[in-house]
Amino acid sequence: MPRHAAAGQVHDHERLRSVTMSQIAEQTGIGRATLYKYFSDVEAVLLAWHERQVTAHLQQLAGIGDQSGTAVERLQAVLEAYAGIARQRHGGELAAPLHQGEHVTHAERHLHGMLQHLIAQAAEAGDLRSDVPSAELAQYCLHALTAAAALTSQTAVTRLVTVTLDGLRPVP
Repeated sequence: MPRHAAAGQVHDHERLRSVTMSQIAEQTGIGRATLYKYFSDVEAVLLAWHERQVTAHLQQLAGIGDQSGTAVERLQAVLEAYAGIARQRHGGELAAPLHQGEHVTHAERHLHGMLQHLIAQAAEAGDLRSDVPSAELAQYCLHALTAAAALTSQTAVTRLVTVTLDGLRPVP
């Protein structure tokens, strides 16, 4: 059984604090004994589910970054997708422990490197500023786009990405 299968079915964040292993087993059609064979408790199920979500998001962003187009076009597409993901994040008490795992740290480093590479390519082409190191600009993008979590529409997300990219443009 894949480590994420049980958590994929129990995804209602309003009720997650009260979910039991028995409920997960019942809703997924997996026997409790089998569930306990792979997971020690509900937190382990949620962590496995979260790791899978993070991995899927990284793969999605990497795929977007590898598409054809200029570096700026690919960067914009990655930033829009990342902001969309940030907007869909669910917060609350459960999110904090899930986001403290090593898998999140690894994903953040990977995403930072991806953005840094795209920014460096665009700066070499003269499309983005080169007076600030690409690592700093990548960090700027990530911090700026965390605000997407509070936005209520895709239009607002697109505006935020535009403003963020404007901060990367060469200084006249």
